[in-house]
Order: sequence, then C-alpha cells, then structure tokens
Amino acid sequence: MVQRVIATPAALELIESLKAQYGPALLFHQSGGCCDNSAANCYLPSDLTIGAYDVRLGEIGGVPFYISASQYQYWKHTQLIIDVVEGHGGTFSLEGNTGKAFHTRSRLFDDAEMAEVEAEDRAAGR
Repeated sequence: MVQRVIATPAALELIESLKAQYGPALLFHQSGGCCDNSAANCYLPSDLTIGAYDVRLGEIGGVPFYISASQYQYWKHTQLIIDVVEGHGGTFSLEGNTGKAFHTRSRLFDDAEMAEVEAEDRAAGR
C-alpha cells in the first residue's frame, strides 16, 4: 500500500510534544489555502468536524490525516511529506504558539505507485 502522507523526524517530534500537551486524540487536516495558507493543521477532534467530503490519507505519528475531497484531486498524484520549519504555525493549528510550524512538502508518485493509488481510489469510489 502506498503511503500517501509521511512525516519527517522533526514533525514526529512536534506531534509527540503536542500529544503530551493536549492528549493523544489529535487529527490533521491539510488546509486548502484560505486564511491558513496551504498547510497541515493539527486540531483537537472537538475543533474540526470531519465529513463525507474529507479523504483520510493515512496517519502520521499515530494521528489521522485528512484532506478535503476537492484538495485531494489536486494532490492525489503526490506523497505529502509533513515537515517542521521555524516560525509561527497556522492560525488554527495547535503548534501555533511553539515557534515552529508544520510545513507540507511533496514528491510525485512514480508510475507504479500512481497505478496503485488509482486502483485504491476506484475501490473507494473516488
């Protein structure tokens, strides 16, 4: 199975720090751009409702990672790589006051990976 989202060691370390502060029940949602730019935002489950139009890409650090179906159409040919940069996180993201921010990088899937992604999407009705 192709990993659609992965995290760098720095991102995994920040996730563990957020779990220690807020508890293990967290979730990520890849923002579509608006006021939070295009970033991976970390939330408490009570802060964001995941709906039928969200696609679960996988987990990073044991935390589920979602993206809206419309954004998924733009990103589905890439593996999202969640990293950390110095600076302020998104307005809504839990790491906003840590002096660090989650940052989304990506790499294109190769032909074999893309064939697998397309098969999974067909099976899921996407």
